[in-house]
Amino acid sequence: MAAQCCCRKAPGAEAAPARPPPEPPPALDVASASSAQLFRLRHLQLGLELRPEARELAGCLVLELCALRPAPRALVLDAHPALRLHSAAFRRASAAAAAAAATAATAATAEPPCAFAFSTPGPGSAPPPPLPAFPEAPGAEPACCPLAFRVDPFTDYGSSLTVTLPPELQAHQPFQVILRYTSTDAPAIWWLDPELTYGSAKPFVFTQGHSVCNRSFFPCFDTPAVKCTYSAVVKAPSGVQVLMSATQSTYVEEEGVYRFHMEHPVPAYLVALVAGDLQPADIGPRYDIVFLPPSFPIVAMENPCLTFIISSILESDEFLVIDVIHEVAHSWFGNAVTNATWEEMWLSEGLATYAQRRITTETYGAAFTCLETAFRLDALHRQMKLLGEDSPVSKLQVKLEPGVNPSHLMNLFTYEKGYCFVYYLSQLCGDPQRFDDFLRAYVEKYKFTSVVAQDLLDSFLTFFPELKEQSVDCRAGLEFERWLNATGPPLAEPDLSQGSSLTRPVEALFQLWTAEPLDQAAASASTIDISKWKTFQTALFLDRLLDGSPLPQEVVMSLSNCYSSLLDSMNAEIRIRWLQIVVRNDYYPDLHRVRRFLESQMSRMYTIPLYEDLCTGALKSFALEVFYQTQGRLHPNLRRTIQQILSQGLGPGAEPSVEQGSAGADSEADADTPALLLGDEAPSSAISLRDVNVSA
Repeated sequence: MAAQCCCRKAPGAEAAPARPPPEPPPALDVASASSAQLFRLRHLQLGLELRPEARELAGCLVLELCALRPAPRALVLDAHPALRLHSAAFRRASAAAAAAAATAATAATAEPPCAFAFSTPGPGSAPPPPLPAFPEAPGAEPACCPLAFRVDPFTDYGSSLTVTLPPELQAHQPFQVILRYTSTDAPAIWWLDPELTYGSAKPFVFTQGHSVCNRSFFPCFDTPAVKCTYSAVVKAPSGVQVLMSATQSTYVEEEGVYRFHMEHPVPAYLVALVAGDLQPADIGPRYDIVFLPPSFPIVAMENPCLTFIISSILESDEFLVIDVIHEVAHSWFGNAVTNATWEEMWLSEGLATYAQRRITTETYGAAFTCLETAFRLDALHRQMKLLGEDSPVSKLQVKLEPGVNPSHLMNLFTYEKGYCFVYYLSQLCGDPQRFDDFLRAYVEKYKFTSVVAQDLLDSFLTFFPELKEQSVDCRAGLEFERWLNATGPPLAEPDLSQGSSLTRPVEALFQLWTAEPLDQAAASASTIDISKWKTFQTALFLDRLLDGSPLPQEVVMSLSNCYSSLLDSMNAEIRIRWLQIVVRNDYYPDLHRVRRFLESQMSRMYTIPLYEDLCTGALKSFALEVFYQTQGRLHPNLRRTIQQILSQGLGPGAEPSVEQGSAGADSEADADTPALLLGDEAPSSAISLRDVNVSA
């Protein structure tokens, strides 16, 4: 499957293929305030200056647009209170660009790229945002004229930016809108002081756009229904390397800037940037993975050509393998073919999970894939028990209400129920290889566009006409419509019997520890050497013990005697599960291991679950003590979240103080921090992050 994982090209590589015919207007997205349905976005250009000392990004955005109907009064973009707009301007396209648009020529050649002028910092005041410099063309050069604009509230995760357009604008006439802005304390832009990086020498910054955060990075049509190519010029402090999610990148030493170009259309949320003291390591051709500091808010993110993965996962080999393969699978499902609305995220996540498991089956065998699937489905059913089978978020086509952050819809149903539906489709055709052929045809047909579920299902029935004749979409109890809109668990789950050689020992050991008499059970259990187990086996065993907590104290004591030292030497995915058992059972002899773990971990995925458990039990004072000792090493966003957990645990009106300088402008309220895991907005809810931890 050709996709964006085969990505970076040298400057001067071949031009992008001819632009396809005009697309229908994008699907209505209640999470976007924009007027995307009234325009075609042909290309966007960014001029960016990184200012780490002020934790500020200064930008100039050039949008290349065509109106789909005559005389639109205004252009409405998604924005954010963190963005301060300095100016807006209008520029008619050059004659060459207008002719190219009229003949449906390549978007990349329609308008020459502009340069950007970066101001030199002066004493006493911050320099203005970059200025665009358009190339000279024969004849009269289109002039820029200022435009009026206003910013209005939209939701707690964004604003609407309305830019008044000239009244004489014609339909399908290409034009440019130029916006100059600065962004401070933006939820999409994560700044790290040098002391929070591994080298402790250079500042570090990365962006996280999923789902609707990039409207604080640059004004945009922040909806997955709109995709376009983009280019960028980035100026960074000396010694700071910059990467973006682009197919081409160069460093212009004499200008001190990085230049990027993405030749394939992508939605706004997949425009990503990372900058800092980046140390390269060769992992193979044509694919860039950046292992980010532990403050990265999720496990992984599938930015095209630039996958982000949290560095904390490096010590957990099996989890790392799964996460990397999953993000590579997003090159086809999510990046090349994108869900048109956030209400159908399963079209990206379910298909990517299916592709990931097809790859691991071929590479590591069916038993390993069945074990990993059993581990995830176990977590899905755990979440189902907590939420209830009638929870609306358990639908594949979930309803997004106005004002609700789409990130709150990202949960295990998106992944595992979506996977089960795709797996069911593969079983209908009876041959995984034939289903692979269908997926290739589906990607080829819809690549670089956005789709809805009906596009996938119609393509499936067209590719397999014999199944359409059998009316497989209407089978009683397994109707396609019911798969999409019924609440509750998957209508059918895969046969995981090929993994029984790995899952059966887990079940046997768990049964031993819950049997009586304890002495006899513990003696039998001690003969099973779990140090030879795969990580997913041990994690599945500990999850079962967690589900049964609180356990009898004598059981916890025997478990500690048998496993505590061994588990302490294993990776963080194992250790956090054992330590949650310690905390949920108030097992004081092993609390020193909890303290040591929290003193060494700066990751949201390994700290939040423990603080949640500590504050729902009898160990609130212990949690507060550890937080006071470690808060200086935590990212301000994570520090703020833990403060909220501690405040709820301490009761009304109590607020743990933070050390001097750790709050204020550097902190972002949780409403601005992307709540990528269901229940994240309610730290003390019954749904622990462990129960729903997912990568993007």
